[in-house]
Amino acid sequence: MTQLFILHSAYGLTTASAALDEGLIEAGEERVLVPVNSARIPETSLAIHEQPNLRSLCARFDRIEPLDEILSPLHPSSWHPVAADFPILKRLLSRAWNLDDDLELFVQSPQVAPARTLLSLFPNARITIIGDGLMTYSPMRVKLPRTVVERVGRVVYADVVPGVEPLVLGGARPTLPRETEPGSLSLMPQARSRDDGAQRMPVPPAAFRRVLQETAAADPQLDALADGTPTVLVLGQYLSALGLVSAAEEIAMQGDMINRAAAWNPRRIVFKPHPSAPPLVTDAVRERAEAHGAEFVEYRGVESAELVAERLDVDGVVAGFSTALPTVQTLFDRPIASSGTQTVLRRLTPYGNSNRVPATIVDALTRTDGRYRDPAQLQLLIDAVGYAMQPKIAAHLRPRAEELLDRFDPAERDRYFDLRRLVELRLPGAPVEPIVRRALRSVGGVGRAEEIRLTLRGARRRAARVWKVARGL
Repeated sequence: MTQLFILHSAYGLTTASAALDEGLIEAGEERVLVPVNSARIPETSLAIHEQPNLRSLCARFDRIEPLDEILSPLHPSSWHPVAADFPILKRLLSRAWNLDDDLELFVQSPQVAPARTLLSLFPNARITIIGDGLMTYSPMRVKLPRTVVERVGRVVYADVVPGVEPLVLGGARPTLPRETEPGSLSLMPQARSRDDGAQRMPVPPAAFRRVLQETAAADPQLDALADGTPTVLVLGQYLSALGLVSAAEEIAMQGDMINRAAAWNPRRIVFKPHPSAPPLVTDAVRERAEAHGAEFVEYRGVESAELVAERLDVDGVVAGFSTALPTVQTLFDRPIASSGTQTVLRRLTPYGNSNRVPATIVDALTRTDGRYRDPAQLQLLIDAVGYAMQPKIAAHLRPRAEELLDRFDPAERDRYFDLRRLVELRLPGAPVEPIVRRALRSVGGVGRAEEIRLTLRGARRRAARVWKVARGL
C-alpha cells in the first residue's frame, strides 16, 4: 500500500511525523510526501519541503512529489476540475507519481481544495485526516459527500488540549476509555472510537514535543537572548488584515498584551510579530514595553513560537488566539495569557466562522476564574459552540448545547453565543421574540405571515371550486 501525505503546514508535518514515530500510523510499502504551498502568494514563501529546519521531518518519507510543480501556475486552492475530468486526472497523477490502486490518503483540511479534489480523484483510497492545530477542534464547515466520509478511518491530531476531542468529522459523542480519565495526561497513544466508524488518534504531547524540538534551527539572536534574563514572549497575529478589528484596535490590543506580559514582572519582553504586520504595530508595542521599564526585543526569525518560548525559558506567553498558546502550555508547561479574544468572538462573521472554536478554546484556557480547567467542561463548551456553528452538520451535538445553555447565566451565554443564533435555533437562553418578528421569521424559506396568507388564499380557491360544483357551473 502506498501512503500519500498531502500536507501544507509545518504543524501538520510535525503531527504526521510524530504519529509515524509513535506507530500510530502503520508502515506502508511506500510513504510519499506531497507538499502543498497554500500561501496566498506562493512565490513569496517556502513550501514545507523547502524549509531547512524541516528537512529531518521530510526525511521520514521515501520520496517527495510537490503538487505545485504539477498545478503551476494554478493556485492549489483554486483546483476545482469538473467531474468529467476526474478519470483522466487520476491516470495522469498515478503515472506522474507512480501510484498503484492500493492507496491511503493523509490530508489536512479535507473540505477545501486541493485535498478535497484529491479525495474525489481517488475514490477507492482510504482516508486519514491529519490535524492542523486548533482548527481541528472545529466542526466541518461543509458537508462532505458520503462517499468520502465512509472512507475516513481515523483522525490523527496533536493532543495539545488534553482531555478534549476535536469535532472535525465528528459523530455521536464518544466514551473515553477507562484508563484515560478526563483531565489526565496520558503519554500513551490511545485510539478513541466513535459511532461514525472513525478513530480519534491523539499524538501524545511528549512525542509531539520531541519532533517539534527536532525542527530547532541555529539562530544567533536567540542564542544571545538565552542569557537567563526573566523574559515574556508576546505574539502578534495581525487581526486587522482579517477585517476583525481596525488598525487602531489592533494597536490597542497589542498594547494590552504588553500590559498582561508586564504582570509577570519581566526584565525583557520579546515580541514576535506577524510576518505581514506593519512596523507601526511594533513601534506601538515597543513604546508600551519601555513604559513598563522592560527591555524590548523584536524577533522575526523562522523559529516557531513554541521553540522560542522554550529556548528563552520564558516566564509566560501572551497572544490573541494563537494555536501556540495551548501548545506551549501543554508541551512545555509555560503560563499563558490572551488579549482580545472576547472582541474577536463578537466580531467573527458568520457565526460558523472556523476561527470561532480556536478563539473559544484560548479564551476559556486563559480565564482567571479557571471555569474550564476541567477538560469535561471545556469539551461541553466546544460541543455547544460547535453545534451553534453548524447545526446541520453537528446536529448530534444539540443535547450538549441545551445542557450547557440551561445552566448558563446571561453574561456567560453572551460571551460565547450570539443571541440571534439562539433565537434561530430555539436554544435555551434565547430572548422571547416579539409577535411581529415571530410572524415574519422565515420558516423553510417563507415568512410565517406569508405562509398564513398563502394558506388562506388556497383555502378560498378550494371553497370557490366547491361552490361552483354545487351550483352546477
